[in-house]
Amino acid sequence: MKQLNKFTMNLLSRSSNESFARVAVTAFVAQLDPTVEEINDIKTAVSEAVTNCIVHAYKNEIGKIYISVRILECNVVEIKIRDKGCGIADIEKAMTPLYSSEGGERAGLGFTVMQSFMDTLRVTSHVGKGTTVTMKKRISVRVGKNV
Repeated sequence: MKQLNKFTMNLLSRSSNESFARVAVTAFVAQLDPTVEEINDIKTAVSEAVTNCIVHAYKNEIGKIYISVRILECNVVEIKIRDKGCGIADIEKAMTPLYSSEGGERAGLGFTVMQSFMDTLRVTSHVGKGTTVTMKKRISVRVGKNV
């Protein structure tokens, strides 16, 4: 698919940056005139992915979170959220609902939530090198809107 526009940013893995990340991403996606529901879906998925970086990738240290958003043909949004943290040894296990490497208060639903709100979700990871979460969502074309 042909890229029509792109936005990138890097943030420190501080919890205060989670809300900024979701607002920045959805502000960029706003050029496609998404519905309120589509905006909320994207906000939720981005929040989950960024929170995973903060809580799991860097654990008790501060690292960088790399975010890129591409607008592709056919009103498709591709969001990549990447870290250079500890990585995930078993992606399939990590994507199992209710599994959390942290235990305790963590619900273990981050990947499940991302999958439910986005059209596609792909997770790649290498232990000691980091994780990349790639999500795509097609934004609906409203009647009377020029594409």
